[in-house]
Amino acid sequence: MQNRNLGIIAGLATLYFLTGKLGLTLAFIHPSATAVWPPTGIALAAFLVFDYEVWPGVFLGAFLVNITTAGSVPVCLGIAAGNTLEGLAGSYLLNEFANGRRFIERTQDILKFAVLAGMLCTTISATLGVTSLCLGHSARWTDYRAIWATWWLGDAVGAIVVAPLLLVWISNPRLHWSWPRFLEAAALFVCLTLAGLIVFGGMFLGIGRDYPLEYLCIPFLMWAAWRFGTREAATGTLVLSVTAILGTMRGHGPFMVGTRSDSFFLLQAFIGVVGVMTISLSALFEEHQRAEAQAHVMAVSDPLTGLGNYRRLIETVETEVRRSDRTGRPFALLLMDLDGLKQINDTYGHLVGSRALCRFAQILRTYSRSIDTAARHGGDEFALIIPEANEEAARQVAQRIIQRLAQDTEKPSLTVSVGTAVWPRDGETIELLLRSADAALYENKRRHHAIAQETLLRTPTG
Repeated sequence: MQNRNLGIIAGLATLYFLTGKLGLTLAFIHPSATAVWPPTGIALAAFLVFDYEVWPGVFLGAFLVNITTAGSVPVCLGIAAGNTLEGLAGSYLLNEFANGRRFIERTQDILKFAVLAGMLCTTISATLGVTSLCLGHSARWTDYRAIWATWWLGDAVGAIVVAPLLLVWISNPRLHWSWPRFLEAAALFVCLTLAGLIVFGGMFLGIGRDYPLEYLCIPFLMWAAWRFGTREAATGTLVLSVTAILGTMRGHGPFMVGTRSDSFFLLQAFIGVVGVMTISLSALFEEHQRAEAQAHVMAVSDPLTGLGNYRRLIETVETEVRRSDRTGRPFALLLMDLDGLKQINDTYGHLVGSRALCRFAQILRTYSRSIDTAARHGGDEFALIIPEANEEAARQVAQRIIQRLAQDTEKPSLTVSVGTAVWPRDGETIELLLRSADAALYENKRRHHAIAQETLLRTPTG
């Protein structure tokens, strides 16, 4: 475990150093202050994923970045301390108030992330860093406000753009896309890149510098948020950010005003706002999808047993009918009635009766195949749809369920009667199939009752 932590710390320090050096190539107002600072997002994501114990990686990376750029050892130690405390404070506040590393799943937590980690905690690094520069005579106190604003904005946008990107890819690294989905994603990122080149890259006679075309990129980010999700939305924001930064470096785009420092300040403010908007929209869409899925599950689920309800039963039978018509293979329907439920309710109470229903439902879930569908038909009746099964296969499934129920040691003991119907042999419509299964069920119950009565009559008394 200790060796693993050392490896993580070393890797984190290396990544922090490399991205930090890259960011400082865009430091115009002061060699140690840049409006583009990805390491803030890297540090925040590392603390959320690996916990606070990897802080030496951030501290070491930050110190090496600055000591190899400008400043004395005390100044660089102060800057490194600010960078480390910034990430620690941000991750602590997110863990306490915004669902930790899962803040990207809810819109309200994303807004908390933007305020707490993006805007508030980044003031720590900016304040300690610029104060260290001025105390170490590496910067003038008269430049404090300008350097602080640039430093803070670079850290804030680094947190907003990079941290969600890393977290969503770490939590869900695999792409489960069909070819149409893949082609749509490719079209999306081509369009987003093209829009970025038009606005920030000087394409089409450089009109991006003369007109406020930066909002041309927003529909494509909304496309990513709506059609794909937070992972692709965060990736799209990064693609746009890189395109915008490269274009602004070359003197193109609507934010080329005044000095290079002013231009990057405006650009990063735009990217920060767009980044929060994009991942918030994606989270909102995903929340809506989850709510719809949950509502559908509730609409087709029995609240007591958790099995499908009658609606789910009919939907599944309709699906199997279409499959059977297409493949020519039959499917089986089992109707099952829990024997003596009324007597259980009268003797032990309705709580025990409800528990009996749940016991049987659990056996159906456990001992049927994953492709089978169990449902509560109503009252004490249950159904099991068995795809691509004939009567013999259905009989074996029914026997297995009866045996498992007999092995249940919980009291009162339970028994079940079963009726079987096979499509299309026992009915050419769903209604006829259900009637056939129901008739088989009650014929089975009648036989069981007759056997029980005969046994009772033969039992000697006194």
